[in-house]
Amino acid sequence: MNVIEDKIPLRVYQQMRVHCGLSAKTSEACEVGLNNSIYSLMIKEEDNVIGMGRIIGDGGCFCQVVDICVIPEKQGNGIGKIIMEYIATFIKTKLPKSCYTSLIADGDASFLYEKFGFKDTLPESKGMYIKNE
Repeated sequence: MNVIEDKIPLRVYQQMRVHCGLSAKTSEACEVGLNNSIYSLMIKEEDNVIGMGRIIGDGGCFCQVVDICVIPEKQGNGIGKIIMEYIATFIKTKLPKSCYTSLIADGDASFLYEKFGFKDTLPESKGMYIKNE
């Protein structure tokens, strides 16, 4: 297993999102989004990407952890933890101390994120979103 700290190729990103049960994204959206990543990594096994994660945002005041996913066949083997270890290290060593880093946790993923210091925002604040469809 290899950790690659680099931009995620567009086709790999699109395939990983769908394979992992995340929403599909257009090539146009991916091109813009991936080029604006602050940090991204992939986990490879042989020549296959089996996990990925990114940090997006302005790199100073606000960032968000996104696209944490592991292909279903490899889930439960600590790969998500490895991805989060790299992301947490980047947050602690490369982002300013006052940077507010958030994420949206789907399902039981919140238990993994809590191990890296992420906390529920409620009742102080409530996450909201809008989807451009």
